[in-house]
Amino acid sequence: SSRTFKWALKAIHTNAHTNQKVRAFFGANPRIRPFSATKGSGSDLDTPEVQVEMIPGMEDSNVFSQRDSLPVTFADISRANVAIRSGIKRTTCEKSFFLSELIGANIFLKTEFRQFTGSFKERGARNAILHHLREQGGSFKESGAIAASAGNHALALAYHGQQLGVPVTVVMPTVAPLAKVDKCRKFGARIIIEGAHIGEAKLFAETLVDSEGLTYINGYDDPPIVAGAGTMGIEMIDDVPCVDAVVVPVGGAGLIAGVSCAVKTLKPDVKVYGVEPIFCASFSAALKAGKPVDIAVTPTLADGLAVPSVGPHAFEVARHYVDETVLCSEKEISLAVLRLIENEKMVVEGGGAAGLAALLPGGALDRPELKGKNIIVPLCGGNIDTTVLGRVIDRGLAADNRLCNFTATVSDRPGGIARLTQLLYENNASIKDIYHERAWLHSNVDQVQVKCVVELQGKGHADSLLAALKEHGYPVEWKTIEEGTKLFD
Repeated sequence: SSRTFKWALKAIHTNAHTNQKVRAFFGANPRIRPFSATKGSGSDLDTPEVQVEMIPGMEDSNVFSQRDSLPVTFADISRANVAIRSGIKRTTCEKSFFLSELIGANIFLKTEFRQFTGSFKERGARNAILHHLREQGGSFKESGAIAASAGNHALALAYHGQQLGVPVTVVMPTVAPLAKVDKCRKFGARIIIEGAHIGEAKLFAETLVDSEGLTYINGYDDPPIVAGAGTMGIEMIDDVPCVDAVVVPVGGAGLIAGVSCAVKTLKPDVKVYGVEPIFCASFSAALKAGKPVDIAVTPTLADGLAVPSVGPHAFEVARHYVDETVLCSEKEISLAVLRLIENEKMVVEGGGAAGLAALLPGGALDRPELKGKNIIVPLCGGNIDTTVLGRVIDRGLAADNRLCNFTATVSDRPGGIARLTQLLYENNASIKDIYHERAWLHSNVDQVQVKCVVELQGKGHADSLLAALKEHGYPVEWKTIEEGTKLFD
């Protein structure tokens, strides 16, 4: 957009540090002209070109030579921004009053989960299909595309393939949610269920590339995918020009590569932070090794980020722009999902909420230097199964000390359990679950254990109830997420 290019021009002409950064993509002190589409039918396939006029006598910098050779540049992202704009939603990026108060900064939420298929993946999928249509022409509509995915990429590719008249084959592992499988079928995709996990599904998909002449589209590493994802960064700067930091979830690194390239080109002083789940920190491992490496993946609430190895193209771009990468725990992810539901009435999947998880009190980015700053958090996806959502909410409530689990030893005589429940009533604790256990208590024959799950109002309420139980002489095993089981005799 013309507003975006005003940012680039302002950066070049007013700040020497910015000048060095921006000309990495446009050359030494270029004059940037607005986009103009190439002559043609006026469809999405008429890709605009960036017109750059070099000022005589100016020399390139080392930064230019390094970053201009990256797999994805700002020029690619700008072309993608124009190419896909008619086929995706321009999602909002608005300030959250409640989360800003909680975190102590101005939090702006980029609502990518409101794309038609429920995630930011539509940006890259549409751009990749348009790219291959330009490269291959009509033959691509005859042969089609193939991808291995268990979720968001599959949905995005199937939908935009249908919109653009390109047949799509999706290989999904046996663990893929049935709801997502059915949605892909409704979009006209050919679905093949193969492999116990995404790695095996990808291996099978690659065999079909040769045997059926299909074009494989990687959901986080193909350059057109990264460029498409980066268009989100242009929108962020357009919507929040005063931004100080961007916090991006990291899985295969395609999103953070594109967003960081766009943001750092337009506003080099903005900090870009990546956030990974502790159970799958593949980008952190790649940074440490200096290249993408395979790591062991543990099942996580942020299943959309569970990629055993980041993409080599995405990594090469991201490592030039990302300022820092931090980790978030399962507890923090579940709390982030809960906070969004309660405060914003937004249902976001675990991976999509990872950026917010790091900013919440106690998170890795709960830092003095970010207090009062303008921070953009992309909410990348909302495709969470209903059953998983229920478990995530329960875990969030437990992490918030609003669901508490304890075991109390009571008398096995009439009235023993009644006295315990009366005490819970007097302390405003609502019983969610209760279980009476006789056989596994060997200390006293006339005593039994009662396992309780109670609904409370927070940590202060939990501490008050525990004190009341101890005061009335109940031996208690109190379970917490952070510290496990504590015994109080």
